[in-house]
Amino acid sequence: MREDYLVIFKWNSLAGTLGAAVAAAMLSALPAHALEDKLVIVTSYPPDTTETVKKAFEAKHPGVQVEMLKKKTTAGIKYLQETKANNTSDMFWASAPDAFEVLKGDSLLQKYQVKVQGIPEKVGAFPINDPDGYYKGFAASGYGIMWNTRYIKAKKLPEPKTWDDLAKPVYHGHVGMSAPSRSGTTHLTVETLLQGEGWDKGWKLMKDISGNFKTVTERSFGVPDGVNSGQFGLGIVIDFFGLSSKASGFPVEFLYPPVTTLVPANIAIVNKAPHPEAAAAFIEFLLSPEGQEVLLDPKIRRLPVNPATYAKAPEGFPNPFKDKSIGAAVKFDLDLSKSRYNVVNSLFDVMVTYRLDDLRAATKAIQDAEEKLGGKSNADAKKLLDEAKALVAAVPITEKQASEKDFNAIFKKKRKKATTKVTGRQAEIEQQWDETVKANYAKAKELAEKAAAML
Repeated sequence: MREDYLVIFKWNSLAGTLGAAVAAAMLSALPAHALEDKLVIVTSYPPDTTETVKKAFEAKHPGVQVEMLKKKTTAGIKYLQETKANNTSDMFWASAPDAFEVLKGDSLLQKYQVKVQGIPEKVGAFPINDPDGYYKGFAASGYGIMWNTRYIKAKKLPEPKTWDDLAKPVYHGHVGMSAPSRSGTTHLTVETLLQGEGWDKGWKLMKDISGNFKTVTERSFGVPDGVNSGQFGLGIVIDFFGLSSKASGFPVEFLYPPVTTLVPANIAIVNKAPHPEAAAAFIEFLLSPEGQEVLLDPKIRRLPVNPATYAKAPEGFPNPFKDKSIGAAVKFDLDLSKSRYNVVNSLFDVMVTYRLDDLRAATKAIQDAEEKLGGKSNADAKKLLDEAKALVAAVPITEKQASEKDFNAIFKKKRKKATTKVTGRQAEIEQQWDETVKANYAKAKELAEKAAAML
């Protein structure tokens, strides 16, 4: 009888142990948190990127439906600011780190600790992730020049090597760029020039290049579209536009000029996100080996932040972890960029976007006069040309003033179009700038034409 009880006791103990093990195994097989069925991402990325990543993520998590809310970077910031009281967005996904700093400063992002391993702390000299934990780098971004090889061959144009090359007369009417007020990546390009060359020299170079513009496009991806189709020959772009166009078979090339920077493209979870578990899963997917490999897709061609992924990259693909020259010339100062974000955008619009015809005319007059001057010795003509150049290069405010907190706070409204109405102090300041810039360009054209007449 005792033996029977002993057998029964052992059997029950064994069954209990097995049951507990099975239960534990089943629990471990389940996700730590069940994902919600929806994910809303505010993003500035083009459809080739968003749809490719969305498809890969939804295949990995078939229960989650991803909605991409497409907005330009600056418009995305404004949208999250305006909807914070009743937020319906889960994530913000864009290239410009200073945009994330703005959102972080407004308490619109929430911290997240990444679980994926293998991501280094820095790419080049720049931290991949926000040191405070609010946004994560998923790819690296550099800024440079793309050109249509057939176009420049037909027009007998040389291949550019530096930003200064784009200021040469041979490129007049052949260059395209978007406005920094409409594109966070273009803002970073302009800021890179200002930091790499210095405030006054950087703006002079930016305006010398802008004087050769064929157009200022409405959206950042209007630039690669224009180069791909041959509407204009050369474009100032973020690297993945040039790399993906080339990988997709367009007759284009891309290079990083020596004066460029390398910063992470980022993603963050919005504060009080309605679907936080799905948002966390999206970040983990982007940073996983599988997600990093998606970045190599010909339609995307982003620089992964996991060094191991480059083993699967196509031949000739840039690798910032091996090629230390990419972005080495400019140690990008994120705080400086953030401190003058709105002022730089307004300055560009007033001096370039909405005075492009005047700038082009002054630039062409200077170029024509310089060609006539050639190697001739004419001190009076040279003096007039120097005055003309100085008028074009002049910036209405100093670098110190641009970064003053109270001054920068004045510039709240973007001039999406020349007819966009701004009010108050911003309108007064922009009007003053515009009057000065318009007069300077007109006087520069007059002086250059006078110099040409003397030769």
